Amino acid sequence: MGDNSIAGLRPAFAHEARVTTPLYTVEQLQRRDRSPWTLVQGVLAPLQFLVFLVSLSLVVRFLATGRGLEAATISIVVKTAVLYTIMVTGALWERDVFGQYLFARAFFWEDVVSMLVIALHTAYLVALLGHWLDARAQMLIALSAYGTYVVNAAQFLLKLRAARRVQYEFSAVRPSLVAGGAP
Repeated sequence: MGDNSIAGLRPAFAHEARVTTPLYTVEQLQRRDRSPWTLVQGVLAPLQFLVFLVSLSLVVRFLATGRGLEAATISIVVKTAVLYTIMVTGALWERDVFGQYLFARAFFWEDVVSMLVIALHTAYLVALLGHWLDARAQMLIALSAYGTYVVNAAQFLLKLRAARRVQYEFSAVRPSLVAGGAP
């Protein structure tokens, strides 16, 4: 059972997983590089992370001290707006590269978790705008949304890191394929 080289068996731990094919075909890589949404995603992802860090500190401050409710609330709304923006533009990017708006095979599980992230952020907005739950409960919803966001961001970072490594290894073996030439 310790041999993970048998076809069809998955490694027991994620760090044992190894991508053996590039994340993108040559054509998808070319479409990715031509898509205006690639740059948009490259700008929005770190922006969202920065907004997340500020908001997280404000939410934790409110939960710890009971002060700063308005600042924490505004920060969560801003974080949610940035999330919605990155999700819409990400779907447009996915369409440009893979030919479908969401759940392309290459990013299927990242998109599944993204839906949970959106659902939790939306649940916060519904509770806030509907005046449901007290402020502390609303902040706990935001924290659960933020925890899920961290998992989702890690998914994307690990996927892109692995893809970069495989692309590098693949290009060292078959440089003409990565450059767009014939095999």
